[in-house]
Amino acid sequence: MKKRFNNWKPPVIKHGKLTKWNWVVYHPNKLKLGKFTDIGAFSFLNAKHGIIIKNNVQIGSGVKIYSVDTISNKSGKVVLEKNCKIGANSVILPNTQIGENSVIGACSFVPYGKIIPPNQIWAGTPAIKIGIIKNGKRKYCFFRVT
Repeated sequence: MKKRFNNWKPPVIKHGKLTKWNWVVYHPNKLKLGKFTDIGAFSFLNAKHGIIIKNNVQIGSGVKIYSVDTISNKSGKVVLEKNCKIGANSVILPNTQIGENSVIGACSFVPYGKIIPPNQIWAGTPAIKIGIIKNGKRKYCFFRVT
């Protein structure tokens, strides 16, 4: 597989400070960032209880990922498996996992405790399954897929 960025280097991340690419992390010591990740500008990651982002993950601009929710008092690790994609302006709450190769559509809301299996397409508020990825091709069903 060809890497998207031949000269990719891990970013310098300081608590609460903008990175070179204009995204912010709270508790960067609890963030595990895989190689060849791409995080869009104006994204926010609160890694207080752990965020794991594996290799080749793409995160769109304005995405919010929370390992702690101060409103509901819930917390838990967030895991983004390799090659998954998170659409712009989506929100991911604690104790969630996005499966390998899965896609979360733009402006989606992934609620607390949701496990998205590999090779699936989810979108909406709250996010529901709208398709699958089979043999590298996306197949959409614009109704709830069970």
